[in-house]
Amino acid sequence: MKRLLVIVNPHAGKGQIKNKLADVLDLCVKAGYRVEVYITQGAGDATAAAKRRGAHVDRVICTGGDGTLDETVNGLMQLPPEKRPELGYISTGTTNDFAHSLKLPARILDAAQVAISGDLSPIDVGRVNDAWFCYLVGFGAFTEVSYATSQALKRQLGHTAYIMEAAKELMDLKPCHVRAEIGEEIFDSDFLCGFVSNSNRVAGMSGIWGTNIEMDDGLFEVTLIRMPTDIVGWGEAVTALLSPDVRSNLVIRRKADCLHFFSEAPVDWVKDGEFAGSFTEVKVEVLRRSIRIMRKPEAAAAGKRSESAAKPAESAEISEKI
Repeated sequence: MKRLLVIVNPHAGKGQIKNKLADVLDLCVKAGYRVEVYITQGAGDATAAAKRRGAHVDRVICTGGDGTLDETVNGLMQLPPEKRPELGYISTGTTNDFAHSLKLPARILDAAQVAISGDLSPIDVGRVNDAWFCYLVGFGAFTEVSYATSQALKRQLGHTAYIMEAAKELMDLKPCHVRAEIGEEIFDSDFLCGFVSNSNRVAGMSGIWGTNIEMDDGLFEVTLIRMPTDIVGWGEAVTALLSPDVRSNLVIRRKADCLHFFSEAPVDWVKDGEFAGSFTEVKVEVLRRSIRIMRKPEAAAAGKRSESAAKPAESAEISEKI
């Protein structure tokens, strides 16, 4: 009998998993799994459970938001590749950017069915210094909105809570002076924000990189936004950010498998929507196809790429050199 570990964050989103957990477990048992359940009590619990029990099960299913998924992946990545189990994800958070990119169902029982009987699809995982991330690591304005917004407000207002927090942050925006090294290119400037992503949706916004997103190609998308100096620059930056075909000196876009960031003063960083720490030096690299995750059959088929057609793991320029 196959073994399954279900990691549950009962407080994610509006806590709706509490009313559906018995039904989810029933689906797991009927699918022939011997089920072990772990209910998280606080930060880091999902990582500890995945690391401790992951090598002893065939599959791990985590339920929660993108932060819970991040913790679970951080636990699994500490296991040798040959002992790393398959992963299923039932998204019950507020924004659920990565679940949207994976095209996972929003309804809990539909997502559970995919986590149990979908198709396996390999995806890349990012490493930032001594930790891992699923889809996003970044610094600067707005990146702290998800973790700065109170859980109570998230439950009451959902995505609106993030918009309210972002609006408050506009009142006190400060640039971060960062030196970014991407391949042989160096960008040393005052940045409004910067992020490295493997997702077609970031902070609830879709289309920042268009549709050219491959989650298993060994390359992550890099976006750096220089600090505008006047109202015209603000409009130009926003337009260029939301319209990938619009070129601007204020918005830098690249694809890369490894990059470095340096700053004289510590800069706050976020990964997968949670605070990651303050650093003066950050190294980001892509670990290609490190996790096998369950997806809907059509989504998994669309995401498959042949090894012969895969892109080389090196920096690729997306916009004009600056």
